[in-house]
Amino acid sequence: MEDSTKKTGKRKRLLIIGSILGLALIVGVFFYIRSKGFETTDNAQIDADIIPIRTSVSGYVKEVRFTDNTMVKKGDTLLIINDDEFQARVLQADAALENAKANLVAVKNNADAGDLNASAAFLSSETTAQNIDVAKTRMNKIKEDYKRIKNMYASKAATKAELDAIEAELAVAEAQFKAATNQYKASSAQSAGVKSQATGQKSMIALAEALVKQRSAELSLAKTQLGYTIVKAPCDGLVSKRSVDQGQFVTVGTPVCSAIDNTTLWVTANFKETQIEHIKMNQSVAVKLDAYPSLSITGKVDSYIGATGAKFSLLPPDNSTGNFVKIVQRVPVKIKLIGLTAEQRALLLPGLSAFVSVSVK
Repeated sequence: MEDSTKKTGKRKRLLIIGSILGLALIVGVFFYIRSKGFETTDNAQIDADIIPIRTSVSGYVKEVRFTDNTMVKKGDTLLIINDDEFQARVLQADAALENAKANLVAVKNNADAGDLNASAAFLSSETTAQNIDVAKTRMNKIKEDYKRIKNMYASKAATKAELDAIEAELAVAEAQFKAATNQYKASSAQSAGVKSQATGQKSMIALAEALVKQRSAELSLAKTQLGYTIVKAPCDGLVSKRSVDQGQFVTVGTPVCSAIDNTTLWVTANFKETQIEHIKMNQSVAVKLDAYPSLSITGKVDSYIGATGAKFSLLPPDNSTGNFVKIVQRVPVKIKLIGLTAEQRALLLPGLSAFVSVSVK
C-alpha cells in the first residue's frame, strides 16, 4: 500500500515538473520567435533641448519675473535690466543720425549751388570768348582803315590829324583785343576752378551718405542693446537653475537660468553595433520608462547620431595601438516621440531612463 502511494506521489511530481518544463519551453519559444521581430535596449534616456539663458548687456537687475522650476511660454519676460543708460544711448544715436541727415541735405545743396556756379562761370567764359572775336574784328577793320588813311596821307589826300586819329583808334582797338584775351584767360581759369570745386562738393555727398549709414547703424545697435535689457524665454517649457536676484549687477554672459524645451522631446537609445543591421528610419518604437512603468509611449526611429558613442568621448579609443582589445560599440539612435499629451510632456524629464523596443519586421 505504501509502495503504491509513493509511486502515485512520484508520478505527480514528475507530471508537475514536466508541466513546468513544457510551459518554460513554450514561453521560451514564444519570446525567441517574438524577439526575432524586435531590437531592444535599456541603455536609453529621455532627451530635450536645454538652452542656457545668459545676459547680453551689463547692468543692474531691475526685476526678476520667474521662479525656479516653473512653466513658461515663448516670449515671456524672465528678467529686466535697468535700461536708463541704454535709453540715453538710443536718444544720443538718434540725435547723431538727425544731424548726419541735415548735413547730407546741406552738402547736396552746396553741390547744387556749385553746379550752378560752374554753369555761370562757363557762360561767362563763353561771353569773354565772344568779346575777343568782336575786339579782333574791330581791330582788323581799324588796321585796314589805318593802312588806307596812311596811304592817303602819303599822297596828300588825308591830313595829319586824320592819320593821328586813326593811329590812336588802332592803339585803343589793339589794347581792347589784348584786354579781351586776358579777360578770357582769367574767366577760363575761374570757370575751371569753380567746376573743380563743384566736383569736390559732389564727392562730399558720398561721404555724407556714408555718415548717415554709420549713424543709422549706431542707432540700430543702440536699440538692439536696449532690447537686450529684457530677457525673454526662448521657447515653451520649464525654466530652472535660477542664478540671479533683483539688484544684482550682471555682466555680458552672466547665467540667468536654463530653459528646457519640452515641445521637442526624444529618446536617445544606445544599441549595440550588432543590433543596428535591421533598424531603419521610421520604424515604430515602444518606449517604457523606469519612472512610470504604466505609461505607454510610442515613437519612431528618426536618425542615427552619426558616430559611435565612444567617438564623442573625451578620449576616444584608438584601435591602431598594439594593446587593442575589441569591445562591442554602442550606436546612439534618435527616437522621435509621437502622440504625447501635455500631461505626458510635463512628466517626461530629460535624463529619465527608458527601455525601447524597435519593431524591425
